[in-house]
Amino acid sequence: MTYALDTNIIIHLLRGTPAVRAKRDEAIIQSSNIIIPPPVDYEMRRGYLCYPASAKEKNYHLLCLRYSVGEMNTEIWNRGADIYAELYRKRLTVGDADILIAAFCLVNDCTLVTNNVKHFSNIDNLVYEDWITK
Repeated sequence: MTYALDTNIIIHLLRGTPAVRAKRDEAIIQSSNIIIPPPVDYEMRRGYLCYPASAKEKNYHLLCLRYSVGEMNTEIWNRGADIYAELYRKRLTVGDADILIAAFCLVNDCTLVTNNVKHFSNIDNLVYEDWITK
């Protein structure tokens, strides 16, 4: 299984939230892969550029060495456009970054790990887990 970490989960990992670290450790023991979707990397990096925090930024860069940042491709962009259109027809709105995170997970057959279930619950076929809320 491959887990893709949402921005809020990475923030909790960097803060040392026990529940998130325990789930991460469990995933590692089960030989699961962990990856960072490119839109999540974008959200993290823009945050550090706007709100500098050198120690947190350094820890994030170390996390990126441990869990690679995925790559975007045409299939992901196209899936993102499809997701946007589906949500638009249902009169639902989701931010572009979240749509692209979902598209990345769907194309790469990843389970999204997020605490923002509301952002992703209306995206068809997306598998997600919340490592914070029990």
